Amino acid sequence: MTEALPESWDALARAAASSGTVEQTDLAREFLCFTVDGDPYAIPVERIREIVRLKTITDVPRVPPEILGVISLRGEVVQVLDLRLRLGVQASELTRTHRIVVLHGDEGEVTGLLVDTVREVLRADESDIQPPATGDSDFVTALCARDTEFVGLLNLERVLDLG
Repeated sequence: MTEALPESWDALARAAASSGTVEQTDLAREFLCFTVDGDPYAIPVERIREIVRLKTITDVPRVPPEILGVISLRGEVVQVLDLRLRLGVQASELTRTHRIVVLHGDEGEVTGLLVDTVREVLRADESDIQPPATGDSDFVTALCARDTEFVGLLNLERVLDLG
């Protein structure tokens, strides 16, 4: 009986240690990382419906300049917002690397964000996410430390609010 007791404590300690590890990985969040003007930005993957190659964008008259127009995506009309212009960066010529990140809206609406390149899906622990430095854009709500760079986490509500 005295020999079984240390083993049971050891088993409990291993279980507690492994449950702590599981709990920490549950705190990890996933973001789609992309670039705009060479700078890395990210948005939560749960807001993304799909990523599509650049398609013909149809102009829409009398809309803010950030709205490039609309695309047809399997019969659905999707408004496309130029993230460069929205972030205050000069527009660029469209290339093969540009992508449209199609987002789920809160009330069923769908919007596309034009980005320069899509890089990766990154996982970040809460400890990797820090508030932005003073003076950063209203569009960046936090910074995520990744290797040798910081990725700006975008506030989608603010980015999509053109009013």
